Amino acid sequence: MSTWDSGEAPPNLRMGLFAWLRVFLRGVPLALLVFGGLAILLLVRLIERPIYGYHRPWTPHITRVVCRTSFFLLGIKFRSEGQPMAERGAVVSNHCSWLDIFSLNARKRVYFVSKSEVARWPGIGWLARSTGTVFIDRDPRQARTQKVLFEKRLLAGHKLLFFPEGTSSDGIRILPFKSTLFAAFFTPELRNVLFVQPVTLSYQAPAGADPRLYGWWGDMEFAPHLLQTLAASPQGQITVTYHGPLKVSEFDSRKDLSAACEKIVRSGLKLSPEAQAKLSTQR
Repeated sequence: MSTWDSGEAPPNLRMGLFAWLRVFLRGVPLALLVFGGLAILLLVRLIERPIYGYHRPWTPHITRVVCRTSFFLLGIKFRSEGQPMAERGAVVSNHCSWLDIFSLNARKRVYFVSKSEVARWPGIGWLARSTGTVFIDRDPRQARTQKVLFEKRLLAGHKLLFFPEGTSSDGIRILPFKSTLFAAFFTPELRNVLFVQPVTLSYQAPAGADPRLYGWWGDMEFAPHLLQTLAASPQGQITVTYHGPLKVSEFDSRKDLSAACEKIVRSGLKLSPEAQAKLSTQR
């Protein structure tokens, strides 16, 4: 998966005494919440899996509570608009940051689709596997196995989450959608029963801060960005906009469906005047 880079430096990280104090006061409770919640989830899953298999009637509630509480501990306002779809299907969204994990799970449980390399990353890979992430391999020999897995998960009612941009950005723009992943929705087993819901993530930095504060892109390292997020004062707001779901069978091809989803996701992006000004200077 390629990465996107704006060509401009990310927001500066200025860490004074009070910034480090905020990191401690927010970071410690956040770590206890995330890893404590994960431990509870894994214990519940030991009972849930033998009884329900792919279906997960209990553990999604744990995930939502952890994600909503995380924003409270961070001091970031969270709001959502629209309704998560009830139909079986997938979710497609723009990709801004590692914070997307919390944003997209705070209202409705989703299962991320990620490249196979992530499964081998220390810590993050274990966390991803534990929470039901679907890993895809670019090896053509694995295509049929992955197709069967997609079908099982989608038909079981799991909302698989795809990022059609293929990479994260600075949060003030939406990159062109790649239509390749949409081909998975057009198999004979899925096309007539599947819906796709476009979702827009809008990250709004606090007044006076760099509008790209929450964006995570290029070769930015995770630890400094995490520190910046924990230290920010005041914090901003994240808005998740759920658009009406699209029925796959109403589109002739993956490219048509991809274009429709991209247009809808773009229409929901909420930018502050500072973000609009920053975006106009980079064009």
